Amino acid sequence: MIHLIGAGGHARVVIDALLESGADRSDIVVRDGRSGLTGADLLGAPVETPEIDPSLAGRRFHIAIGSADARERLAAAAVAAGAEPASIVHPAAVISRFATVEPGSFIAALSVIGPVARIGRHVIVNHGAVVDHDCLVGDFSHIAPNASLGGGVAIGARCLIGAGAVVLPGVTIGDDVTVGAGAVVTRDIGPDQTWTGVPAAPKAP
Repeated sequence: MIHLIGAGGHARVVIDALLESGADRSDIVVRDGRSGLTGADLLGAPVETPEIDPSLAGRRFHIAIGSADARERLAAAAVAAGAEPASIVHPAAVISRFATVEPGSFIAALSVIGPVARIGRHVIVNHGAVVDHDCLVGDFSHIAPNASLGGGVAIGARCLIGAGAVVLPGVTIGDDVTVGAGAVVTRDIGPDQTWTGVPAAPKAP
């Protein structure tokens, strides 16, 4: 049994990965605190409320929400309730045997993770994304669909690398950075910034 926290669009992607991996719908429970969802279902999995309560103690959970801040907050609450984070990997993902994926992360279909890459806790590596050799992706970050990290890239915590963005080999990106869709990052980025364009540059406030 696995408890998915969140009943939005990303949760559908996670449920699909579980089903493609051979899980039965009866082994999936979706939990969401929003009113009006109790008794509903998501791709056949029942939705329960609240998101976090003492019944999670000793159970596996996965935060199926795109927002980094929400993933961080809810993961801390679930662990405090005694639950255990679980990673979910779509069977069509390619992960090197020499890579490391920390607990709670989601690796989507057609993504590639190269040797000696390390994926932090509660990270999303979305459809078709490439995390090449020796990369480091910090906790709660999101590598969006078809984004590509060259070899040796280091991404901080709670970052969003937008759809189709490219980060050139060896670049370091600090915590809480957003890289816009389609951007090409050619140099290091400090924390708490948004960069867009080709080549990527800081977005004006």
